[in-house]
Amino acid sequence: MEVQTLKNWLQLFTDKVVENKQYLSDLDTPIGDGDHGANMARGTTEMMAAINDKNPETVTDTFKLAAMTLISKVGGASGPLYGSAFMGMTKASMASDNLAEILAAGLADIQKRGKAEIGEKTMVDVWAPTVEALKNNELSSEKVQGFADATKDIKATKGRASYLGDRSIGHIDPGSQSSAYLFETMLEVGVK
Repeated sequence: MEVQTLKNWLQLFTDKVVENKQYLSDLDTPIGDGDHGANMARGTTEMMAAINDKNPETVTDTFKLAAMTLISKVGGASGPLYGSAFMGMTKASMASDNLAEILAAGLADIQKRGKAEIGEKTMVDVWAPTVEALKNNELSSEKVQGFADATKDIKATKGRASYLGDRSIGHIDPGSQSSAYLFETMLEVGVK
């Protein structure tokens, strides 16, 4: 992975989140605080400002700066979770340039931080199948969005949405949707 490609990816992700800020918050309103879009838009915008300002020269340094900015600038549960993901990717990128391994490390840190498993209506429901599809050279934007859409039928058992029980069914998990944007833009930029 080239550092400029990574920066292009993160810029495109930021653009997609900002463009869909209201939609992400609308997804969050019935099952959360209603602020996922605003929090993610603010955090990713701050992340890109930091990257453009400090202009890190390596993939590892770019992931690390992204992680630290997301942890400090994104509110709610998303900041620590996305920050943990990027910190996991930071560590993995020191030892490997294999994208599937790097994303798997991000997933592992999300699961460690959030104590979440597949099937609990969290961003893990997009990250885990995305990593698997990538390992098998079967990843596409359609599949990524399908993983997010599939959270609609899951009963939440983690996070704020879990308080709603069966009423959480019928809503796409907002963290899964923002994660879908992360992976769709990764494919768009051609990160390998």
